Amino acid sequence: MKILITGANGQLGTELRHLLDENQIEYVGTDAAELDITNADAVTTYFEKNKPELVYHCAAYTAVDAAEEEPGKSINYKVNVVGTQNIANAAEAIGATLVYISTDYVFDGTNDQMYTEETPAAPKNEYGRTKLAGEEAVANTMSKYYIIRTSWVFGEYGKNFVYTMLNLAKTHDHLTVVSDQVGRPTWTRTLAEFMLYAVQNDVPYGLYQLSNDNSCTWYEFASEILKDKDLEVSPVTSDEYPQKAFRPRHSIMDLTKIKATGFEVPTWQDALQKFMAKID
Repeated sequence: MKILITGANGQLGTELRHLLDENQIEYVGTDAAELDITNADAVTTYFEKNKPELVYHCAAYTAVDAAEEEPGKSINYKVNVVGTQNIANAAEAIGATLVYISTDYVFDGTNDQMYTEETPAAPKNEYGRTKLAGEEAVANTMSKYYIIRTSWVFGEYGKNFVYTMLNLAKTHDHLTVVSDQVGRPTWTRTLAEFMLYAVQNDVPYGLYQLSNDNSCTWYEFASEILKDKDLEVSPVTSDEYPQKAFRPRHSIMDLTKIKATGFEVPTWQDALQKFMAKID
């Protein structure tokens, strides 16, 4: 099977490449320098020439706060909406399967219960709006697709909350972290493993939600990350830590559908422990 990875040098794309390498699965990886996904003609030409049968669409604009203002808003839309539509059009034209990564930010955070795949989306920031539009582009264009919503992503190969906390711990003896936003952390390794699992095990096409199991606040997540460090971590409210982009206060995604596929979902605590052992 001819496999294409867009955004191959990003946090998730790099994790996925390593996983495919470990499994001796051949693929071609592209990033913006090799394929400008916002250029419809370039995407069509690339797909017609190379004819990938499976596309892991990892390319995305993920600067959540920058997406609220120009030029971030424009780039965010071009990459996450226009680029995804271009990829979907080209993939469908040659009969490929598409795997698209979305986010818990498609939800508004007002639901005290877990969000299922059937819960109506209501994004309240620009990033969430464009990722939802990307979902719609895939679902309305593709015959064979997986849309995978994820949340609070951390991994070995890019900037993320875990690295931020560890770096701050080197220069601070006291940190404050938001304690009124609740969600589920996701290790890129777990996400990449399901992306591979879905295809290899003929999981039914459609929309899925994948994170590590169990939930926490950012404060609880930070406390676990820094539990062996000599510093104090204190909780603060979102109002005490203002950000440009709205963050859902409660975005725990239901994992029932993903577990029904037979995929084993580790807890975020187990995932974090394995990740920390890798980077030590």
